[in-house]
Amino acid sequence: MSSQGPVTGGCQCGGVRYSLSSPPVGAHFCHCRMCQKAVGGPFAALASVPTADLVWVRGAPAWFVSSNLAERPFCRDCGTPLGFRYVGSDRINITIGSLDDPELAPVGIHYGVEARLSWVRVCDDLPQVETSDDPDSPVPLSQLISHQAGDGE
Repeated sequence: MSSQGPVTGGCQCGGVRYSLSSPPVGAHFCHCRMCQKAVGGPFAALASVPTADLVWVRGAPAWFVSSNLAERPFCRDCGTPLGFRYVGSDRINITIGSLDDPELAPVGIHYGVEARLSWVRVCDDLPQVETSDDPDSPVPLSQLISHQAGDGE
């Protein structure tokens, strides 16, 4: 936790707010195609906390089950992506941009670099890991069944 109290965050419209009883760790960029689509950007910026340390203090997020491996909370009113969680995991990744103080989660690694866009140049000196090498995946990614629409659909 920060010295000023719990770590907090939420969506753009304020309809969904959360509080974390532990600071986020493992901050990273994820360049995988699923995260690109989920956040509508060239990569997602995420940081992890134990699910038990996350409390939704205003409203409740909607959840999109993006694959047989993952689900993603978001605000149903304004659309703000709020995180990513492997199904059944005891941890959740919060979008760094949804934190009230994103400086609390400095990024230390890139994941999903096999889908990194050629023109993205940010923190290039950080370690880079392919999605297939993600140690937190609950099953081999070869068993992934995407529920996201494909390109051009």
